[in-house]
Parts: sequence; structure tokens; C-alpha cells
Amino acid sequence: MSIKRIGVLTSGGDAPGMNACVRSVVRTALYHGLECYGIRRGWNGLITGDIIRLDERSVGHTIDRGGTILYTARSKEFMTEEGQQKAVSTCKFLGLDSIVAIGGDGTFRGARALAKYGINVIGIPATIDNDISCTNYCIGFDTAANTAIECIDKLRDTMQSHERCSVVEVMGRNAGYLAMYVGLAVGATAVLVPEEKIDFERDVIEKIRQARFNGFTHYMIVVAEGAGSASDIAAKIKDAVDLDPRVTVLGHIQRGGTPTARDRVNGTKMGYLAVELLLSGKTNRVVCTHDGGFTNVDIEEALQMHKNIQQIEVDVLAAMTGI
Repeated sequence: MSIKRIGVLTSGGDAPGMNACVRSVVRTALYHGLECYGIRRGWNGLITGDIIRLDERSVGHTIDRGGTILYTARSKEFMTEEGQQKAVSTCKFLGLDSIVAIGGDGTFRGARALAKYGINVIGIPATIDNDISCTNYCIGFDTAANTAIECIDKLRDTMQSHERCSVVEVMGRNAGYLAMYVGLAVGATAVLVPEEKIDFERDVIEKIRQARFNGFTHYMIVVAEGAGSASDIAAKIKDAVDLDPRVTVLGHIQRGGTPTARDRVNGTKMGYLAVELLLSGKTNRVVCTHDGGFTNVDIEEALQMHKNIQQIEVDVLAAMTGI
């Protein structure tokens, strides 16, 4: 398989570290004498031909920037066969023989669709939710977690001063990995995630009571957005124990900010490995982490995998909250 021109795109929700990954793809490609092109606004850019040539200067001083210099978008048109064929036509017209797609499951489904038309594709997992089943770690998760932790630490100061209960909603519509990780890191009174069935009396009210018996007068409840509305949970707490919780929804602040060292380094390694895979003749793969190292799996296999909350996190949380 001869590789001459590589296209790189970011799709879905932005994640800190995407720019480090794009930079790595570009510089690795140039190192091997390949041309590299940036596809702007995700799969839609491949349909419309929104493509620019990238060189060392294009990606200079981007490793420390959050967001994505290539922009990102979701494309309903690309979900159709007609849209996919337009994207393939763009690849053929411009001579793009390979695409590196940085994003989540939706991004990988798009890459799989292109692969059936003979386009070489490599996926790189990047999502703050860390919910890509084939990998232990996704680009952006560490930065998002640290952003949430910093915010909650500041909230705790005022909650402690006023002896209040705080309900903090973090991102995670379908997955609670971020909420669980952040909850453990901040010593939350309770953590609610969509993967675990919630018994409100046991999982929230009794934990607040137990904390009070242990001498605490402030309580921190962390909830993934997919586990329920922070406002609704606060209202139920008020009805049950006559506290007046303060609600904080962190929202999109978790997506932004300077990427941490971990996200910069992992993004750089994954971008490098994506190009090396293509050069070695491997395609339709997803770069992923496993047991502390890097590996790759077939895209089809990756999309069929299922990921669960780590049982050790559930067990540790139970021990830390006293129930």
C-alpha cells in the first residue's frame, strides 16, 4: 500500500489535546515525506471540500491550545450514502488516499463508512467522556477531569464556610466515567452515574446522614448529566432532609482550557502511531491504550465493544463514603 497524501480531521465534541494530535499527524507525515491536509469541520468538510494544506508552520504553537484548529461539526449528510459518496469523490479528486479521524464512536462510524469505499482510515479516540470501549484512555479526559476538580475544590471552600450541600453536574450523557473519576478525586459525599441503578434513599440521603454523623456539615454530590438533572436531585434532597442545596452545572467549561501534559503527550503519541500504522500497510484501525501501553484494533471490532465502569471505582467510592 503506497501512501502519498494523508487527510486529518476532528469530529464530534471537541476535546483538549486534539490539536496536539493533529500536530503529531502532520509532523510525522512530513517526516516521512508525505503530504498532509487538514479537513475542516469534520466529515462535512470532506463533503464540501473544505480542505487546507498543512505544514510545520500550520501546526506551530498549537500543542498547548485547547479546542481544535480544524474546527468540528456533526454532519447529517454524511450519514447518508449520497453524502458518503460525495466525500469519497473529494478524496479521489484531491488524491487523498488515507484519512486520520480524531473523535469518538460517531467519528469511527464515519471512518468505517469510508473504508467500505476503499479509503484507508485510522481512528484516534478523543472525547472528554472517556467512553470509547476499545481504549482505556481518550484524549481530553484528563484535562476535563482536572478542570472539573478545580471548579469543585473552589465550590467546596464556600460550601464549607456556609455549611451547605452542593450538587454539581458534570458532563456524561451516556457515560459516568468522568463523574466517577472526579467524584473520587474531590472526596464527594455521593456520585451518581447512568451505569449504576440509583436508590436515592441509599445512594444520596443515607450518605448525607452518614457524613453528618461523622461530624461533617457540608456535602458534595457529583452527578453525571445522564444520571439525572442536578436541579431535580437538589429538590429531592430538600424534600427528604430539609437542606437547601446549591446547584452548579459545569457544562461546556469542561471542554475548554489548555490541555494537560498527559493529553498533550498521549495525543502526540497517538498521532504518530496513526501515521506509522498507515505506512506499515495497516488500515481500518483505531489507535488505543491497553494495560499501560499502546495498541490498535479493527474499527469494526472497536465499535462492537462495550465498556463498563471499573468495579474498583465503585468499591472504593462505597468505602470512602462509609456505606
